[in-house]
Amino acid sequence: MNSIYHQPEHAVLRDQIARFLRDEVEPFGMKWEQQGYVPRDVLQRLGKAGLLGLMFESAYGGADCDAITNLVFAEALSQSTFAGFVITVLVHTDMASPHLHHAGNAAQKQRYMPSIIAGDCITAVAMTESGSGSDVAAMRSHAKRDGDGWVLNGSKLFITNGVHANLYFIAARTGPAKHEISMFIVEKNTPGFSVGRSLDKTGWLSSDTAELVMENVRLGPEALLGEEHQGFYSLMKNLQTERIALAAMAIGCSMRALQLTLDYVHERQAFGKLLWDQQTIRQRLAMLDAKTRAARQFMYHCAWSVTQGHDIVQEVSMLKALTGELVNEVVQTCQQFHGGMGYMREAPIERLWRDARILAIGGGATEVMLEEVAKRY
Repeated sequence: MNSIYHQPEHAVLRDQIARFLRDEVEPFGMKWEQQGYVPRDVLQRLGKAGLLGLMFESAYGGADCDAITNLVFAEALSQSTFAGFVITVLVHTDMASPHLHHAGNAAQKQRYMPSIIAGDCITAVAMTESGSGSDVAAMRSHAKRDGDGWVLNGSKLFITNGVHANLYFIAARTGPAKHEISMFIVEKNTPGFSVGRSLDKTGWLSSDTAELVMENVRLGPEALLGEEHQGFYSLMKNLQTERIALAAMAIGCSMRALQLTLDYVHERQAFGKLLWDQQTIRQRLAMLDAKTRAARQFMYHCAWSVTQGHDIVQEVSMLKALTGELVNEVVQTCQQFHGGMGYMREAPIERLWRDARILAIGGGATEVMLEEVAKRY
């Protein structure tokens, strides 16, 4: 669909991603679903193609692209029927490593950013705990001063890329005030840091998700990412990027589900006629397509607003709530129109249905997002 936000180079990027999905992802995704993670060499091939650092500085191997180009990448990637692969990549590119991009000093960026962009170092961000998800200020993990360094203790839950990441950006309380939280860079093999357990999920089966445990993890002063006590605000800032990426997943999934279903209802017969010949099916798909196209334009407007430096917390909260609910409406209807086949694990629509459910929960549940909208009126 044409858009005022799209440039000719965006079409080239979409084609590049489509070829990668066709050749490198879709034929192998079922194996990744069974093993529970995406092989690291697949991510390295994305890095080699220059696709893991679109927003980052060219000095470290990035492409210096804007938020719209980055959204094109996320949306194109989300055409995959394996959302576990998609979230593995987007956590690395849009949810974890941007913390280093925004708050890292020159030494930290020089040390880590080239390998992050190359796909040799995969990242995760650890914010959520068993008692604090969307309520970030309620986290209990803490870091205390130890000379010029820190000692980190606590645990994190539901951390995507948590099992197989090489580098973690971990939020911890560093003072008694509600928002006195700081961010720390923790390498995987740091003594005292461990993966408590790998978590078994309903969907996103080809992404690894973990509980992380920190027991007297000693960190040097170079591990502090950004300013002390400012981590809460860093998390809030980056959540806007994260939520646009999750909206891209929702829109990409909706578009893919609609296309699969349009193909199916033009082939499947019931009671002597094609499903497409049923007026109710044609009209419901048309309305879902209209909703998806409208939400897509709002999504691109949000990305454009980022490029203009606008405060868009309210708009992005609306976007996250809207697309998280919409994708579930779309995939459930599309699955329904597939009949019994839509409930079979061999059918891509069944996988899209499972994978879509989290998009109204993760990254800010719908109800939390709507409260963020309402308190800004």
